[in-house]
Amino acid sequence: MIYEINETHDQNLKSWVESANAPDTDFPIQNLPFCVFEGEEMWNIGIAIGDQILGMTACFENGLFSDHEAEMEAKYANDNADLADLMHHGASQLRKRVSEILRDDVDDATKKLVQRCMVSMSDVDFELPTFIGDYTDFYCSIYHATNVGKLFRPDNPLMPNYKWIPIGYHGRASSIVVSGEDVVRPKGQNHSKEDAPPVYIPSKALDYEMEVGFFVGKGNELGETIDIKDAEEHIFGLCLVNDWSARDIQGWEYQPLGPFLGKSFATTISPFVVTMEALAPFRVPAFERDADDPKPLDYLANEENEKFGGLDIKLEVYIQTEKMRSENIEPFLLSRSNLKDLYWTIGQMLTHHASNGCNLQTGDLMATGTVSGKEDSERGCLLEMTKRGAEPVELPSGETRKFLEDGDEIIMKGFCEREGFRRIGFGRCRGRIVPAN
Repeated sequence: MIYEINETHDQNLKSWVESANAPDTDFPIQNLPFCVFEGEEMWNIGIAIGDQILGMTACFENGLFSDHEAEMEAKYANDNADLADLMHHGASQLRKRVSEILRDDVDDATKKLVQRCMVSMSDVDFELPTFIGDYTDFYCSIYHATNVGKLFRPDNPLMPNYKWIPIGYHGRASSIVVSGEDVVRPKGQNHSKEDAPPVYIPSKALDYEMEVGFFVGKGNELGETIDIKDAEEHIFGLCLVNDWSARDIQGWEYQPLGPFLGKSFATTISPFVVTMEALAPFRVPAFERDADDPKPLDYLANEENEKFGGLDIKLEVYIQTEKMRSENIEPFLLSRSNLKDLYWTIGQMLTHHASNGCNLQTGDLMATGTVSGKEDSERGCLLEMTKRGAEPVELPSGETRKFLEDGDEIIMKGFCEREGFRRIGFGRCRGRIVPAN
């Protein structure tokens, strides 16, 4: 089920929250992403609008959700400071009602009530949007897989299964952190000298990966599968993901079972969950495969997915080093890419994940894998960009980077633009590297 464009997407809608009308805001009234924030010494569910957060608890207590369906969805949001219940039951009517009370033509009495439920975004701390019980990371950018494969297997970059199956691995949910938290440089086994035994040292090849994540809404029972035509009914919304990677640790450990300690030390996500409904205007066809590529097997094939399964989300990665901060140099753009370039859609990822009867659960996070494009400027990690460190990136401070150094901050952005609709965004996904313990 793909959400249809409705009145909440109208580009002419304006909000009485003036900051929501700025052309470059990530959070106009057409977006309304969910988050969890700390206010008045307790955690609350919130919705971002301009530079403000609308608290769901306060709205519920002030009787702002009179419509029965919206009131029930608000109750799910109000039961505890976790988006899980809302993810499971859906938030379409609640989102519609919030759009109504934030429009510039709302009556003065309602506006005054809503103002009492607002808090400035700069005055709050954010938490993970839900308890994440499981985390799966895919490998669904064919450009990324090809670029990385060439570094290790120049004559055969793609494994024979790549065009048949969405490749993924089971990640570590407990080390997922929200944007803004520092990332401690991991220690691990380094085997850079082939004629010597490995040594246990801080990682010398720390990297970022520009990814997009999606949260499971409704789950499935153990032993059940999810039909591709129903896949998106099980997806609540999307966020940005930085899947930090220690390449030297990963390179020594990954055979024969794949990623482990080179990935499990930290994964950073943005605090805002942009709903699938908000993304309805930005649907595009699934990736166009080469004529000689195999067609997806029947359980991964669906006409609606082929026509609308892609998402046109522009992604950007910036770096700011310690020296750049001290010299007041703005973060430097490392790369741009787009989610529509994924070889597999998020619907296919979810369907494949459950195809063996694996029971997905509300709040589970799945990530796309590094999102890269055809061009050198569209490479989503330093491993690709620097060709495994052989071609360092030059920064405006005069510094170079093969991989990340202590004090470096990575800032990721994502946004959607289409003629006839308002630009919407995902906020920031940022993390700074601090020295190993």
